[in-house]
Amino acid sequence: MNSNNKLITNKKYLSVLIPALLASSSLSLQAAEQEDKTHSLEVITVTSQKRIQNLQEVPIAVTAVTGETLTSEAIKDIYDLQASVPGLGVFQSQSATHASFSIRGVGTSPQNYGLESSVGLYVDGVYRSRQNAMINNYVDVDAVEVLRGPQGTLFGKNTPMGAINIRTVAPSHGDRNGFLEFTAGNYGLLSFSGASSFTAVEDLLTFRVTGFGSQRDGTVSDIEFGEDVLNDRNRFGGRLQALYTPSDDLTVRIVADYSEIDEICCGANPTTNNFQASGIPGKFGSDTLLSSPLFNATIIKSADFDERMTAFSFLPESTMDDSGLSAEITWDISDTLSFTSLSAYRQFNSFDHTEGDFTNLNMLDKTNDAEQNSISQELRLDYSGEKLHVIGGLYYFSQNLDVDGILHVGDDFNNYVLNGALQGGLNGVIQGINQISALTGGAIAPAASAAPGDTNFSAYSEQKHKSYAVFGQVDYKLSDELTITAGLRYTDENKKLSNTFTEHYASGAIHPTDITSIGNRADPETIVPGSLLYSAGAAGAALQMIQAGVITPGTPAFGQAVQTFQPFQKEGWAFQSLAPATSSRPDIQDSLDDEQVTGTFKLAYQPNDDTLIYASYGTGYKSGGTNTDNIDESFDPIFDAETSQSFEVGLKKDFPDQALRLNIAAHQTKVEDFQQASYTGTGFNLQNAGDYDTSGVEVEGVWLPTDTLTVSLAYAFTQAEYETFDKGNCWIVTPWHTGITPPGLENPDDPFCDQAGNKPVLQPENTLLLQLSQEFEFTNSIYGTASIDYNYRDDFYSETGNDPLSKVDSSRLINARVLVTFDDYDFNLLFWGRNITDETTKGSGIPATLQPGKMINFYTEPATYGVTFRTTF
Repeated sequence: MNSNNKLITNKKYLSVLIPALLASSSLSLQAAEQEDKTHSLEVITVTSQKRIQNLQEVPIAVTAVTGETLTSEAIKDIYDLQASVPGLGVFQSQSATHASFSIRGVGTSPQNYGLESSVGLYVDGVYRSRQNAMINNYVDVDAVEVLRGPQGTLFGKNTPMGAINIRTVAPSHGDRNGFLEFTAGNYGLLSFSGASSFTAVEDLLTFRVTGFGSQRDGTVSDIEFGEDVLNDRNRFGGRLQALYTPSDDLTVRIVADYSEIDEICCGANPTTNNFQASGIPGKFGSDTLLSSPLFNATIIKSADFDERMTAFSFLPESTMDDSGLSAEITWDISDTLSFTSLSAYRQFNSFDHTEGDFTNLNMLDKTNDAEQNSISQELRLDYSGEKLHVIGGLYYFSQNLDVDGILHVGDDFNNYVLNGALQGGLNGVIQGINQISALTGGAIAPAASAAPGDTNFSAYSEQKHKSYAVFGQVDYKLSDELTITAGLRYTDENKKLSNTFTEHYASGAIHPTDITSIGNRADPETIVPGSLLYSAGAAGAALQMIQAGVITPGTPAFGQAVQTFQPFQKEGWAFQSLAPATSSRPDIQDSLDDEQVTGTFKLAYQPNDDTLIYASYGTGYKSGGTNTDNIDESFDPIFDAETSQSFEVGLKKDFPDQALRLNIAAHQTKVEDFQQASYTGTGFNLQNAGDYDTSGVEVEGVWLPTDTLTVSLAYAFTQAEYETFDKGNCWIVTPWHTGITPPGLENPDDPFCDQAGNKPVLQPENTLLLQLSQEFEFTNSIYGTASIDYNYRDDFYSETGNDPLSKVDSSRLINARVLVTFDDYDFNLLFWGRNITDETTKGSGIPATLQPGKMINFYTEPATYGVTFRTTF
């Protein structure tokens, strides 16, 4: 069954499932009247409007996953959580610290540290500016709240598509609320976690200590380095809290935390090879060259992707440490007025050493060493009257960010270029320029080679950010049933950038010739190797005349011919075969000043305690910024803010007699000046791509048809596409195989394509989670729950140009769990399995660097299983 038929099957299934759930609620009405249910729908509290509220009374599309659910469903991190939240997507790519978050089809690439997230990320109300800081294990968590839609009023910048807030378990007076947990599983998984509160002074001072550690072998092997070495797990951390309550009106909570990741990641392999073009006889690519006796590289075939065996030249490494200190002071000034101060300092460091060519040759690799620290301060006043609720405040945020990125060119790269791997052979250009250099006595610098071995191209960036905001939101009850909400936020920010670009050689500095200016104008299909320069216009003609002896050294004509080559001379930046990753550009000193006003307007109608109908309009924005990478010189190092406008209508409905809860939200969002980092085959270009539209429907349901059975549903339909995107990437893989012209290419001399109408990268149109949980009982003190999940994810493109060969097929994963509780002994055992049918699914992907016609995709998790012991005290 092809992917289209599978999609149709799932849509038919959903079209039957959702009405069936609704119909079943009415059918079960009579049974419900006769049956005394022993359990009912759970009341879930959230803080999505900066105050504690019942989830079903909040006019926002928000999903709250409680700490109990995280534990019982073996959800260890954000990657596991995403299936439970409609509209949420999280992908990992080149390293363990490259995480990308998206909501409703809009996300942010992790490839450039100058980008901030389209999804606001918070822990205990404190903003986390790096997406990578949110990927560690969930331990001692009270709830994870995912807010969908712009949150530009109360949460502020970098929330144009929503926000995620993790609430950790706070200390409590007189209650230890402690636990210890141990897990063992396949791939050598061993993990532990624990937490407990300790009272120092009764009803005055309490501490809470939390700690965790997790280790696991890899799930991807390598021909050179052995089995199960890639995509391992090595994570640990801790948290120390203090709760100080000197009076009934004053509460002080201080949190210090530290976490670390040190992993070998990430495994990737070809999903399309380029041994030979599929549609052009006699056209051979880099896989043929590199697997020849000249290189003797091991090339993994796309047909062997499921074997999870790579052939790398080194093991990519990723390290990260995240730490911080926060203080939250809450003062109840009166029964209706309270004041909150939230102060925080955070520090984040990461180091990545990643593959550049995805072969076992020493050609290309990349390192990024980043350091970030930030200070934030929020002051809030909260008034709650009989009909009026007002919240207002001030916010300050400052951040320093240092990034040192190095692209390393290894010894094998020269041979790769000189042997004609790049579109017909730059070797002819190099040989021709060397001849001119010899004839001119060095007046024209020799090309020497594509790049000398052990060359480092460095881009060092320093950024300083400051942001100020004032905000307010008012809720007013027009009647007992109808509430109107209005809010505004003003933000002023400044960012300063300093970028330095340098080259380092193994033995002394050289200034070879820029060969791309010639090579890009050549037609490799009509010029034989060794003669590529002859097609280079005036330069080619001059070379031919010099070689033929028509023009000889010392003559005026020879001097004129030499001048023909002068435009190709660029000292210090000559290896244009790597452009834009090493494109010639001067150092940068620049700044960004911006002001934004965001807000919200809502109407909420609550005719009874079980029903909420709402309509809302909201705006949000993601901060503009300064680029930290060496993008193509044609792009501005400063990019503008990304803004969003969203309309949403929703229904939150409980049917208590039928034990059914149904939450539905329909949304339409327009994103302007979308910030896009697009992979070009040699590097990432960062720009304000254009406008972007996304709309859809999200459904969450919980139904308890019997005393012991629970059925849960989380479904999202998201239709997203670019309205405008003039300077998008052109297809890289398919044209090499077929010779077709990439769609949107209006000018053959223009390297960009119009991508209007394209779908965003990594965004499936349909996602579904269907879960069944059956409770059972052996004795009054020994009981449990058996659960099974069905996860469906639609196909998506892993490359921004929507190249057909970058499409990832739809996937279906099944998870299962059995939880057994021994009440008399205060412990439980959880037997769990994820992806129990061991489906191999493809994650994010990129066209292989400098290897046209080849597509690389990263691996997701295989079948994993284990047992968790947990005791409480």
